[in-house]
Amino acid sequence: MTRPTGRPQRGKARPLPRGKTFYTPQASQARSSLERSSARPLVLLHQLPVWVVPLVLTGLLVTGLAVPGWLGAVALVLVAAFLGWLAALSWPRLGPGPRLLRVAAVVGLLVIAGIQAGR
Repeated sequence: MTRPTGRPQRGKARPLPRGKTFYTPQASQARSSLERSSARPLVLLHQLPVWVVPLVLTGLLVTGLAVPGWLGAVALVLVAAFLGWLAALSWPRLGPGPRLLRVAAVVGLLVIAGIQAGR
């Protein structure tokens, strides 16, 4: 049941988004494999409270930028991997501009991670 604000009540699982399928119609074998292997983690992420993922990513990003050495680099690589995974999943629906921004964000994080690893 939802509140008037559209948010689910506490303790209740959020319903899955409307639609017929999680998968891209007529996708290549590689795309189908990516989508099928990502379905469970996406459902798990969807069932978490809405604040958990942003909080964890913010913590990793701050750690990655603040802590020099391998620990900071690993934190940034984890953020880049998560963003890259989400970018790969949303790729078919994106135009050229949003695709470029997602690639730039992932590459930028990996460059900063390389710099952090050398500090």
